[in-house]
Parts: sequence; structure tokens; C-alpha cells
Amino acid sequence: MTPSTVAVQTAERLTAAAGLNATLDWSPELLATEATAAEAIGAGALHGMALAVKDNIVTAEQPTTCASKILEGYQSPFTATAVNRLRAAGGMVACKANLDEFAMGSSTEHSAYGRVLHPMNPDLVPGGSSGGSAALVAAGVVPAALGSETGGSVRQPASFCGIVGVKPSYGLVSRWGLVAFGSSLDCISVFGDTVARSARVLEAISGHDPQDATTFEREPLAPFVPRTDLKGLRVGLPKEYFPDDLDPAIRAGCNRTIALLRELGAELVEVSLPHTAYAVPTYYVLNPAEAAANLARFDGVRYGARRVGLAGDLRALYQATRGQGFGPEVRRRILVGTYVLSAGYYDAYYARAQQVRRHLALDFQNAFAAGVDLLFTPTTPSTAFAAGANTGDPVAMYLADVFVCAVSLAGLPALSIPIGRDQGLPIGGQLIAPFMQDGAMLAAADVMERHLDATGEVR
Repeated sequence: MTPSTVAVQTAERLTAAAGLNATLDWSPELLATEATAAEAIGAGALHGMALAVKDNIVTAEQPTTCASKILEGYQSPFTATAVNRLRAAGGMVACKANLDEFAMGSSTEHSAYGRVLHPMNPDLVPGGSSGGSAALVAAGVVPAALGSETGGSVRQPASFCGIVGVKPSYGLVSRWGLVAFGSSLDCISVFGDTVARSARVLEAISGHDPQDATTFEREPLAPFVPRTDLKGLRVGLPKEYFPDDLDPAIRAGCNRTIALLRELGAELVEVSLPHTAYAVPTYYVLNPAEAAANLARFDGVRYGARRVGLAGDLRALYQATRGQGFGPEVRRRILVGTYVLSAGYYDAYYARAQQVRRHLALDFQNAFAAGVDLLFTPTTPSTAFAAGANTGDPVAMYLADVFVCAVSLAGLPALSIPIGRDQGLPIGGQLIAPFMQDGAMLAAADVMERHLDATGEVR
């Protein structure tokens, strides 16, 4: 199928899926331009593939709003490295996808442009913060999409929507052009309708970038070597991720998958990650601290749509710009981050959280050093929840990240793959790999996927 044909079909699907509110900017004209560029390249790993791009990843041709009023209409003067690499591989940017404002949220209800609807049930959330990208893939509008992960923002919506979501090792993919939220955590990540397609996209965007000092000086991710089984792999089951009060449907889906892993030849061993209980509180100290620092630039002078304050009063200008431009969740995190970084509280909160972060990373290192090749866990503690169910209770919303944020704090690769359904709603299972073992993780997930049906049930 030619890129031009793909562009036309994608435009039709985007129009049909408008009710999901998953897109923030697209046009048939831009899609036609993307198709012309893809045809000029002629070939490539992503030739003619249309992808959604989360709207916190800058593109020079389209606005980048981060789903925030403070960046309404903002046009970046450059394009993110990851997007340039997609295009160089023959891919096309289909649209900019909706998200929680500045990627702060777990439900995509915190967008200044309205919430994203779950593609299977409009009364439910698609997860977040990359809910727009996830919904578009799950609805079949595009086969793959770029999202961003700070503490689970791709794996969690992938689980809720029943698709594949891959968070790479920190430093494998350039962050140049990703609007900064938590700089020691942020990763441009990938959604796909299959493991193999997700891997192709990740391979295309990976590799060292001299414009991002956090990328490792190594070759791009090599295509994974397909496996026929999982013989020789030792898969760890962290006991802290299977608590007694785990949702019965989630446990049942995991148990079926554990049996499949065993049938495929993997050796299953119980392991312990003893500091797991501290992951969420640690993340929600460090995450707001980095957010407060990064978002200080949005003041109406350096960046941000300027709001009118008192004439000649710079403080009033800042207050008006930030007070009117930022939504409630962003303001909450800025306030929390400023507090934990303030004099008198820095050592008690931020410095202590950094110490716990090291212990969380050591938990994973110790498990892998003991001979475990991969870890398997649930991705989320529940299936997709109702819109509005947790918006009044930030702690309940944050606990949706309980199985994903520790991986982000440790900088490890992880993915979510559909492993079943509960009353028609997808259940996700998570694979976690040692640092820079993304390929081995994808190869194992590919084997699993071939033994699971379209709903994630074991064939």
C-alpha cells in the first residue's frame, strides 16, 4: 500500500474517531505532505506507516500545546529527534494526540481540551497520561504511536486499552524535543498493535543523539532475534506485586500467563523487591520536584501565553499567566514540588526520596544478579475505571501507578502486553528487563503474543 493511500485511509479513520477526543491537531493536507515525503524516501523500516505523536513531543509543522492553555497555539521552531527518525525510516506523522496536561495524570482527564474517551466504553478512561495515543492505536486509527513515560504513562494506558506499550531503557531514545516534565525519568516510548510493530518503531527512533547528553553512545536497538519458545529463561515473580488483595480478575489473568510462561519453557522463580511499598511515595516526591523546576520557564516572559497582570508588576504577570494557564493538577504538582525543594524540607523529603530511589534500583539489580532474566508482574491493579471516579482523590489516582513507577525510578525497560479480559475490559501483564536488555524483553513478549489471542487470552 502506498503512503498516499495510507494517508487517505488514515484521514478517514481520524474523522470517524473524532468522538474519542484523542487528537489535538491533524489535517488531510498535512497527511498528504507526510505521504509525499515518505514516497520520496522510497523505503525504510516504517515505510508508509502512519503514527500518532503525543502532543508534548515537538513538531515544527504543527502546534505543540502539551494539552495546556499556557501553550495554546505554540509553534516549535524545530522537530524532535524521535520524530525526525520516524520520518527518516519512512513513517508519517498522522496527528498530535491528546494527553493529560504536561503529561501529569493517569487518566487523560486533565487535558485543557477535554478528556479522552476509552475506545471500548466512553464512560471509562483510557489511562494516562498518553491516553490519546493509546486510544488511537486501540481504535485501529493508527497501528502505532509515540507516547512519553515518566512513571507509567505508556504501560498503564496500554493495559487499559488492550494494546502493547513499551518503555525503553532510560537513555536509549533521545529526549531532544520532548517537553521536559521529570528530566531524570522522562522517556519517549511506543505503543503498537503488536509487539513486532512496537519493536520496529523503537528500533527506528533509538540511538545516540549528540543533542541529548542522556542518550548512551551506542548503536540503535538491533532487531530482536525471534524465538520459538522461552527455554533457558528464568522469569522472576516479585511477591510484592502479587499482594493478597490483588483484584481477582487481574490475578486470574496473571496466573494464566504464568502457566503459559511455564509451558513455553521458562523457569519461574519467586523473587523479592523489598522496597516496593516506597515506590509511589518516592515517585510523588521526585516527580513534582522535577516538574516544579522544569515548568518554572512557563512564566509569560520566556515561554507561555502571556496573561495580563497589573501594569508594571512582574509578579502579577507571573501570577496571572501561571494561575490562568495551568490546570489544577499541574498547579498541585508545582506546589508540592516547590515545597519539597524548599529550605528546611529539602533533606526531609527530596534528599530522602533520592536515597530510597537508590534502594529501589538496587532491588532490581539484586534480582537480576541472582540469575533472573526477566520479571513478570501485573501492569495495573485494576482494569479501566470510570471517568470522574478518582479526579477528586489525587492519592487514589496516583495509586494506579503502583506497579509501574518503580521501573521508571530505576531507569529499566518494561512493557505491557494484553493477557486477558475481565467483563470485556483488557488486562495487562508487564515484563521488566535489566538495563539495556530491551531486545531480549521484546523477543520474549513476541513469543508470548503468538500464544495469546486477540483479547490476550491463552490460545
